Amino acid sequence: MPYVKSLYPPISEPPVFNFYEWLTGFDAVNNPPDFTLFIDGLTGEKRGKREFFDRAAHCATAFAAPSDDGGLEITKRPGEMVGIFSENSLEYPTIVFSLLKLAVPFALLPAYSFPTELAYLMKLSGITRLFISPALLSVAVKAAQEADFPRDKIYVLQGSVRDMRSLDDMIRDVRAKGTPSVAVIAVPNEHLAYLSFSSGTTGLPKAVMISHKNLYYTTMQPIVYHSELAKLATVSARGPQDVNIGMAFMPYYHVAAFHFSMLRAFTPPSTMIILPRWNLDKVLELVERYRVTHLGTVPSMTVQLISSPKFQKADLSSVVSYSTGAAHLPLEHRKKVLTRLPNVKALASVYGMTECTVAGLQLPLPGLFPGRFSDEVLSNMTGILPPGMEARIIREDGSDADFNEVGELYLRGGNVTLGYWRNEAATKDTFLPDGWLRTGDRFTMDRNGAFFYVDRLKDTLKISGVQVSPLEIEETLLRHPDKLIADATVAGAPGSASLTRKCRGLGSYCPMRDGAAAMARHKALRGGIEVIDQIPKSPSGKRCSAAVIMILPPYAELAGSVQARSDRLQANIIGRSSADYGLWPLPERLGDFDAYDTNRAGTAGFLK
Repeated sequence: MPYVKSLYPPISEPPVFNFYEWLTGFDAVNNPPDFTLFIDGLTGEKRGKREFFDRAAHCATAFAAPSDDGGLEITKRPGEMVGIFSENSLEYPTIVFSLLKLAVPFALLPAYSFPTELAYLMKLSGITRLFISPALLSVAVKAAQEADFPRDKIYVLQGSVRDMRSLDDMIRDVRAKGTPSVAVIAVPNEHLAYLSFSSGTTGLPKAVMISHKNLYYTTMQPIVYHSELAKLATVSARGPQDVNIGMAFMPYYHVAAFHFSMLRAFTPPSTMIILPRWNLDKVLELVERYRVTHLGTVPSMTVQLISSPKFQKADLSSVVSYSTGAAHLPLEHRKKVLTRLPNVKALASVYGMTECTVAGLQLPLPGLFPGRFSDEVLSNMTGILPPGMEARIIREDGSDADFNEVGELYLRGGNVTLGYWRNEAATKDTFLPDGWLRTGDRFTMDRNGAFFYVDRLKDTLKISGVQVSPLEIEETLLRHPDKLIADATVAGAPGSASLTRKCRGLGSYCPMRDGAAAMARHKALRGGIEVIDQIPKSPSGKRCSAAVIMILPPYAELAGSVQARSDRLQANIIGRSSADYGLWPLPERLGDFDAYDTNRAGTAGFLK
């Protein structure tokens, strides 16, 4: 199978430019002339588009101004790298756009980091300035001490901290002095715009280098989508001023939220309601108050929504688009979402990774490509290539796979980033010389250009020499005939003889369907069953690395025989281990649900 290109029209190569200059001069951004761009979801404070760009321009001037005028002289010395360590706030977009205007790179530091983690990322990225949230002051100070970072280079992004300069102070100073506005700094397309940290699925987190060209491509994609929709004379429902109304509760430091909830807020024009973090009750309240039209989530948030009684009662009639990304969302969960959103015709879903600047695959927009994909394919596919992208499916031996044959997905296009910052070995392994990006995920593709996710390449298990996909088992568990399971994650257990003997009490439990085993015996769950509260996941919605397999049924019984320890019984099937850790002993009669003690959490094979 040769490489395939996107079904959408191509994206023209950008000229040599600064992304900020291109965006602010683009017709689609300047029309309409003004609208409410950002709303603080906690205080109700609003910023219009004109006000926002005016503030960003003053911020850029303050950063570039001489120190005698109270500026930071940030463009005077080469090698500046600004760290942003904050939860979502109104000033987060302000500093981002001001730094883009000045072509000064910045690093999006995860707001949930502990001091040691933050210190590592500060040293890795080589930041020379750090803007923080007051709520994260203690973490930042401890990390700065550990990283030997000067305290006088730490500033406050939004709010105030005693004896520390804030972004607002700097902007007020240049406005009061009438400091002339600084001009946009022109840079080549491949100039580094910012660093975003990968989830670290293999080893320590890596800093992904995202260029001004990458920003151009990811911003042009929705422009191409909507220009194609316009040809169909299809008008979608929108909010006041013909503006979409969305919410920014996913963390800005994550590449998806950064682009969908900030950079793409102009194309099409959108009002983004900013929350510092995900809060289900607050989100539902604001959806009703502001008549939100577009919701973007990750699977862990979706699971919380469909499991909440408030979701069943909320007025969601204003929502016309619901999207999910960052991790796989099972079909059963998609169906539950649609039953509560009467004006959403189909769930939008994005497969992507930081290394390809958000989107690598996306479900086709309703109305496009009529007759090309059947309803069954649309309900099961991961997506098609977005504009400006091409793909290959590669076998283990490096040759091209055939249609409908499983292999690793390779992507190429303007979205593919520059590589990993200060990590030549990892860059060489993932970013190939001919422009192809190795995703590390296994897919199939049909002749119509539909891609289907199989599993993570390195997560595939070998059981008695046969490959087993954890995802296949997870989705079978979610189709439990009695609907006992709300979420699940599966991983491999070590194959030592001693553990095999301990696991025999499970009776080689197989996921069930209609009262009978739904899978082959070599896919049986032999690792143990445990009761937990929830699957641990990162703020971006991905399951954290753990030595467990978990099942979360929303009812008080499992197979009609286990007593719940709370309103929602939640079970855990133990899995992946490591040679560096030991396992707590398994209950002797774990396969007998009647004998299982749900209060013995952690005794069925949790890592010590």
